[in-house]
Amino acid sequence: MRRIVTGRSPQGRSIFFSDGGPSRHIRIQALPGLEQWEIWATPPIPSFPGDPEDPTPRLNSLVPSPGETRFRIVRFPSALERARAEASGFDPKALAREYLEKAPGLAEAHEPDGSGMHTTPTVDYGVVLSGRIWLELDDGEKRLLEAGDCVIQNGTRHAWRNTFEEPCLMAFIMIGAR
Repeated sequence: MRRIVTGRSPQGRSIFFSDGGPSRHIRIQALPGLEQWEIWATPPIPSFPGDPEDPTPRLNSLVPSPGETRFRIVRFPSALERARAEASGFDPKALAREYLEKAPGLAEAHEPDGSGMHTTPTVDYGVVLSGRIWLELDDGEKRLLEAGDCVIQNGTRHAWRNTFEEPCLMAFIMIGAR
């Protein structure tokens, strides 16, 4: 994955700050195929020319505070990948421990029962880049999202369910809310 970051020089000229892969890539060993890339983050009121340093390694929480943003790409494993993991001794508690270590803030938003249900105090813009995935709300109602579909999550309790043979890749922009 390639991330290009632009900004302004002290003289006010447009420049490239960086061109390469995101520095914060999370791979979950306990569930092969579950990955996320933290692309960028902003404070409540970004300023220009901006800091050329990547803010993602310094994040204490992957859930933004009010006014802050987080931009990430998530790869949801296919049903086949999940079935392989379950057949080879999948441990939901190990998954929870690893996710807590690697995705602070976001992991705590997930309910401890392993259902995948979670709630964050954010407005989330989600775009399916490839594959398909089900969005399930707390009342059990579901909607199928396919490549190109967009969703706006307004602080709702929800879970993502990939029941398909191919992985699903999604982009998310989270905006911290009150």
